[in-house]
Amino acid sequence: MVVFGAAQALAQNALTTVSVDANANRHAINPNIYGIAYGAAKDIATLNVSLNRWGGNSTSRYNWQIDAHSAGSDWYFETYPDSSGTPGASADSYVATARSANNGAQPMFTIPMIDYLANLGPNRSTLEGFSVKKYGPQTATDPYNSDAGNGVSSATGLDITGNNPTDTGIANSTTIQQAWVQHFVNEFGKGSTPTGIKYYILDNEPSLWYSTHRDVHPNPATYQEMYNKITAYAAAIRATDPTAKIAGFEEWSWWAMYYSGFDQANGSGAANSDYNTHGDTYYYPWLLQQLYAYKQSTGTQLIDILTVHCYNAIPDSDDDSLAGQQTRNAETRILWDPNFQDPSWYGDIGINGRVLNWIPTLQAMVAKYHPGLQVGCTEYNWGDEPNLNGATTQADVLGIYGRQGLDLATRWTVADNTGATPTTYYVTYLASQIYRNYDGKNSTFGDTSVSAATANPDLLSAFAAVRSSDGALTVMVINKQQGSTPVKVSLANFAATGTAQAWQINSAAQTSITRLTDLTVASNAYSTTVPSQSLTLFVIPGSSAAPAPAPPTGLTVTVR
Repeated sequence: MVVFGAAQALAQNALTTVSVDANANRHAINPNIYGIAYGAAKDIATLNVSLNRWGGNSTSRYNWQIDAHSAGSDWYFETYPDSSGTPGASADSYVATARSANNGAQPMFTIPMIDYLANLGPNRSTLEGFSVKKYGPQTATDPYNSDAGNGVSSATGLDITGNNPTDTGIANSTTIQQAWVQHFVNEFGKGSTPTGIKYYILDNEPSLWYSTHRDVHPNPATYQEMYNKITAYAAAIRATDPTAKIAGFEEWSWWAMYYSGFDQANGSGAANSDYNTHGDTYYYPWLLQQLYAYKQSTGTQLIDILTVHCYNAIPDSDDDSLAGQQTRNAETRILWDPNFQDPSWYGDIGINGRVLNWIPTLQAMVAKYHPGLQVGCTEYNWGDEPNLNGATTQADVLGIYGRQGLDLATRWTVADNTGATPTTYYVTYLASQIYRNYDGKNSTFGDTSVSAATANPDLLSAFAAVRSSDGALTVMVINKQQGSTPVKVSLANFAATGTAQAWQINSAAQTSITRLTDLTVASNAYSTTVPSQSLTLFVIPGSSAAPAPAPPTGLTVTVR
């Protein structure tokens, strides 16, 4: 029975047709969707990424003046030195890393807005947010530093409160952060110059400060606190470099777009909740309304990109079971499907009948409350990186970002076995590379998205684009299911004759993308069979491209 079940699972699937129309649903793909975080120079070059984000919990309290950060709750609330202590040295080095890839990748820097920045002890030594000597025994301590507790009292089992934030911190201010931006301008030029810093991010997951940084910000952030901080710090950035782009609000999930830290901690139904005391208005919409009013009254636009962290809530990141794979395949629908009811706890908050429709929802928020902003996902990672399901999902997400018109995305982080010697790269790494450097010569997926339709994208999805550099049509076919699948790709409004290149990822053990034998294209179609859980990029030469038909004359066209 086990052998029969395995054979059934890997049996050939039914024929799937991919219908591509090179004149339908055309719009530009923003190359900024192909970003990462904390990429080494090799990663930036190999993946040919557009952005390299400096972000995450540790950056909320980065102190550029002494080049130090706090680990917060991620590691016993300790502070640590970065580099030698030269002001901004590690950040400047980060810029150098991005530039050394020589592919135009831009660094993005998180500007702290939290109340306290990291401090250090004598000789740049670590400081403890919840010192055992000062605050008593705790339920866990740093195995390498017995004085650094986790902030939970052994006596009560409760969080320690009333600690002194200056144990590890010095007061933050707009003056300090404005000086950092000025340092960047002095070192590299303004954002409008080729070498300038073009992107700044307003802190990191502020609605979780009361948890991740409770040693210095124990009270959950409210609507008003965040508005005050955004207007103060964004105005300081804008005054120093008006040409740079500012991204916010950097919240940690779908849920956090609607509930402030205060409402996450206390419930949006409470009489004193932010929601109830702000005209039954949710968190992101309220901030957008206020910032738009600020722009109308002052003439200054404080943010350019509305951002959120776009993680899937299910399955667990390391779940590679068949059920986990099938759930992960379907969950990419939360990014785009107006009919998909998310079964995860995201859906439990009761907004819009469990439908997330995430990217269109962000775009609709902007259109309604603050027209003109871009939208972006500055953190995402759908898990299962060592396995093919992680690779197919990564490719699916990038395809969705391009098709749905997302403006910016930076993956958390690079799909490798961090800390291994030598570094090993997971197959999911190749799933990013296939969009931006499939042949090792920086050849890319097209930059104008066009229509690609399949019967069931949970089983097999497809994305298509036209490449402006040579007119090539690129088609990404993602077989998410177990078992090989016969595929027929039919092409409309593209004069396809000759051959199509085929580039493939079909094994978790792969270390490079494989070029297959070219396929014959006849009668505007070609057929092949794609392996179980695989990615195949087809590149149809631009010499076969047909110009878009001219619009009919003598008609009145109504634009809706």
